[in-house]
This record gives sequence, structure tokens and C-alpha cells, in this order.
Amino acid sequence: MNDVTPAPALTQREVLLHALYEAAELEHNLMCTYLYAAASLRDGEREGLGVEEAAAVRRWRQVLLGVAIEEMGHLAAVWNITSGLGGSPRFGRTNFPLDPGLLPASVVVKLAPFNAHTLQHFVFLERPHGSTEPEGGGFAYERSYVRGGTSGARLTPMGVNYDTVGDFYAALGEGLRALVAHCGEANAFDGDRALQLSPEEVNLPGARHVVCLKTALAAFAAIVEQGEGAPRDSVGSHYQKFLGIRAELQALTERNPAFAPAFPAATNPVLRRPPRPEGRVWLENPDAVATVDLANACYGLMLRLLAYAYAVRGPSAEKSLAVDLAIGLMQAVMPLAERAARLPAGPSNPQCNAGMSFITLRDSAALPPGPAARRVFVERFAQLAEGAAALRAGGDARAVAAADQLASLASRAQQRFDLTPAAATSAAPAARPQGVATGAAPEAAAGAAAGADAAAASGAAPASTVSGGVETVQGERIELAFEARRCIHSRFCVTGAPKVFLANVKGPWIHPDAMPVERLVEVAHACPSGAIRYRRKDGAPEEPVPPVNLASVREGGPYAFRAQLQIDGAAAGFRATLCRCGASKNKPYCDGSHHEIGFTATGEPPSGKTDVLPVRDGVLAIDPQANGPLRVRGNLEI
Repeated sequence: MNDVTPAPALTQREVLLHALYEAAELEHNLMCTYLYAAASLRDGEREGLGVEEAAAVRRWRQVLLGVAIEEMGHLAAVWNITSGLGGSPRFGRTNFPLDPGLLPASVVVKLAPFNAHTLQHFVFLERPHGSTEPEGGGFAYERSYVRGGTSGARLTPMGVNYDTVGDFYAALGEGLRALVAHCGEANAFDGDRALQLSPEEVNLPGARHVVCLKTALAAFAAIVEQGEGAPRDSVGSHYQKFLGIRAELQALTERNPAFAPAFPAATNPVLRRPPRPEGRVWLENPDAVATVDLANACYGLMLRLLAYAYAVRGPSAEKSLAVDLAIGLMQAVMPLAERAARLPAGPSNPQCNAGMSFITLRDSAALPPGPAARRVFVERFAQLAEGAAALRAGGDARAVAAADQLASLASRAQQRFDLTPAAATSAAPAARPQGVATGAAPEAAAGAAAGADAAAASGAAPASTVSGGVETVQGERIELAFEARRCIHSRFCVTGAPKVFLANVKGPWIHPDAMPVERLVEVAHACPSGAIRYRRKDGAPEEPVPPVNLASVREGGPYAFRAQLQIDGAAAGFRATLCRCGASKNKPYCDGSHHEIGFTATGEPPSGKTDVLPVRDGVLAIDPQANGPLRVRGNLEI
């Protein structure tokens, strides 16, 4: 048994993890309350608003949704800090309404529709330190109590008291400093950074690797500055945004005392008859129950996927897919939440409408990575899509939108999650690039023949495997990969490295050791489609991230991208050629079909004066739309 000096309570890792779990629950709860209020807002003149009122409410909805997304970023930051300390991020939370003691007495969190009282509650929650803003009407805490405050240190983690959320994060920061001072920075932040979320998986400001005290404190500072406890003059903080909405609401109400910007959604709706009915609304309307049930199920699967993403090392296609599907589920949740707020709650509560209850799974911990977990996801998506299909039968536009989204997500999950126990180690050879064209330079053809002769003479073929349509060949200093479905037969490989890539031969055709590695790397970089990739085995740098994200429009052909690519939610390397003609049978990738259909289009983008982007690199996310264009997000120059 090792002799370990007992650490003071504030430096104990378990105590900090316990506090970070509360921080995650708090950010999670706030996100849900903002989404709930946004879903209750009326939609324009067709739902009873005047022209000026409709414009204001649209702005408020965007502000609330934006704040909710920022809370999601805060949540990702807390998750990453937890993971950096070696903990497992917490995705669960207690269902609404929260019982006293789970948070300090002054921090009341419950689901409520948008109105002046709820808005004042949001102002109160996001208030800076020292503010005298009062709590919103109807949000007073049930009883006064003080958490912690016991004499003497305890080993059992306990909740601490704090006045504002900013104060809570300040205490967490001091705890991290104490932990580092006690055990050293390397020992404090010894979690596997590959388990954390990063910009490669999600475009959230909080999704940044936490690897040291500086990065952890920076994450806390960003949370406080952006939202809770921000200084009074912090432009763009949640506090200031809510003050702006409050001023507009007061002005519009003065002009029209009957102004009702939101539907009377239930406060703390529940799907089953509550054993403790106080402060809850039991939903009885079958249509509302079916809508909320589906919304909650989508939300639960979203949490499962996010938890799974933190159990899978990245960057990887599976990690990116889990995050992308989770975000896609939120795009199905919101129309369902809006629909629920517009449906009657039931005969026991005729005074209000329904609302999404955000019920959580009893345990949202990550499923063990592997095919069994993927099968759970595929099955669950299919069940949700089936439930949504039944709901859309009524023709409601929001139900139809949710059903379409879930059908698309179910299809993607089925196609993208690998359910086989292990990837195959051998398969039929992949289609190879077309050979040297007639009339090609004699030295290129001669080089290919010489390479083939040398390979035959040696009698030794390099080790090769095929998995998932990618042929991987091992060389002494480099590993080459060829993905046939991305190849557009530009022939840079067979002409630039004819001794490595042998055209028109039977048997092994890739010989990585047939030319110097540095020259071979240059040939790989020239491949516009990304079909040729490599991994260095000699310790030299791998393919660098392009310093500028570029899209080239090939004459009569595809779009050619060079960037840190994320295509359809999955990391896709640094090079790709994507279909522009619409005829590819391998969308989103080009398969040469533009030649077959005689596609003609210029490769010249419109000329004009443009300013240089302040940031020219970063992740470029490309989301192919069904039978439509490519949606591109990120910095890009054409």
C-alpha cells in the first residue's frame, strides 16, 4: 500500500468532480428552460400577433434559441473539464421540477412558458454578482435552507452554497488551482484528451480540449463572461440580451395591454399522474401525450449519443457521427416542442396547454463502444421514425417536419453505423484508377512496366488489406490507403508515381517502397479527391492541415475542396471532390457521371472584389441536402 498524504477537502478530485456534475446539471437545466420558453412563443400574424409584435417575437425566439445553444457550449466545456480530470461527464439530471436541496435555495429551475414573470426569472438567473434584480413572480423558492456549512472537513462530497452561478464557477476555479498546487498539473489533468469533444466533431465554442489549468480556467471565464454572472457592461451576455427583451416587452405591452406573445403552455408538465401533484400539470390529451412522448424519446436518444461520443476516442468518423446525429435530433425536438405548446393539456387543466417535459432516462451513461451500442442506436432511430410517421398522419406541419427529420436520421444511422463485430481484413480488390491514357508520355508507361517487372522479380508483395472499401498497403516507411469510391481518375497517382501505382496489372498494384517517401507524399497531396491518403511510419509529420480552406470549381466537373473536412457529420480528411452535376450514383462524392450526361458548366466563379477572411482555416462542415445542394459551414475561399 502506497503512503499518500491526505489532501485537503478543496483539492480532492472527487469533490471537484461532484461539483462539476452539479455544474453540468445546472447548464443542462437552463438550456431546457430556455428551449421550453422559446417553443411557447407564437409564430407571427397567423397566430394572433400584430406586425410589429410578430417581428419582435421572432427576434426573441432567435435570442432564446441562441442562448440555449450557448448553454450547450457551456455544457460541453464542463464535460471536457470533467473528462480532463479523468472523470466521466454527467449527462443525466433530475426531472422538472427540482426538489429543494438539489441546488441552492435561491436557484429555482422549472419549465414555464414565456411571459414577463418567466423573463424576469431568466434575468435573475443570469444576473451579475451584486445585482439587485428580483426573482420573477411565481419562482420563489419553497423554503429557505443552506447547503453545506457543516463544521469540519468531510470526505463525502456535498453541495455547496452560492448566490449566483458566477460565484459557483469562481469556487470551482479556486478548487482547480488547489488541486494543481497539491498534485501537479500533469497529474491533475491526466484524462485522455481524445475522449473530449473538439471542433472536429462539433462547432461549439465550449468544445475545446482541456489539457491544463490555463485551458480549464479559460473555459470557466468564457462561461461567466458569456452568460451567468457576467459584468453589467458585458455586451452580448445572456443578462444583457434578456434585459433587451424585457425593455421591448414592456414597450409593446404598454401599447397593447392585451399583447400575449406566447401560448399558455403548462408549467412543469408531466406525462403520468404525479404522486405529488403540486406544481405539476398532468397531460391527458392523447394528441399532446403522443407529441411529448416522441419529443422526450428523441431527447433521451440525444443524451445517449452525446454520452457515447465521450466514450469513443477521436478524431474518428464514429465520434463525429454520434455528435452529428445528436444535433440532428434536436432539430426534430423543437417542432415537436412547439406543437405540444399549442395543444390542450387535458380536461383536468383546461386553463393551459401542454408542453414538452424533457423527461430524462434513468441512466444516461455511455453505452460500451462497439457494435452492440451501434445496434441500440439504429434500433432506436427506427422506432422513433415509426412513431413520428404515425404522428404525421394528421398533417400538422410541425409533426411532418419532425417526421421527415427522424426518417432522414434513421436512414443515416442505418447506413453509417457499422454493426459487424469486426471490420473485414480482406475483401475483393477495390476498383483502381484508370490506366495511363493512350498517347501518354512514353516514360510514364515505361516506368509502370519497369515497376511491374521489379515487383514480379522480387516475388514479395507488400502487405495489403481491404476494409470498408479502403485498400491499405504497408510499406517500410509509409502506409498508403486507396478509397475507390472517392477516385475521379485524375491519374495523378499513376502518372506522378508510376513505380508505386501500377496501371493495368493483375495482382498487387500499390508498392509504397518503390520511390522516396518525400516524393510519394507530394503525389498523394496532388490527388484532388482524397482517394489516395497516407500515414507516415518514419516519425515525419503527417499531411498538414490546409492553411486556407479552398474550393475549386472544376470546368464541367465537380467541386474540389481542400480543408479540414467534415462531410455529413464525419471527419473526411483534407481533400475531396463532390458532385456538382447531380447525377453521381455515389453522392456526395463525384463518380464521373458528369461525363456520361454531358454536363457543361463553367469552372470560373463570378469575379469581384472581396475582403480577405480574418480566419481562413478551421473545420469546414459540408452537409449534403437530400436531392439538393451542399450546405457548407465554415471559412471558405473559392
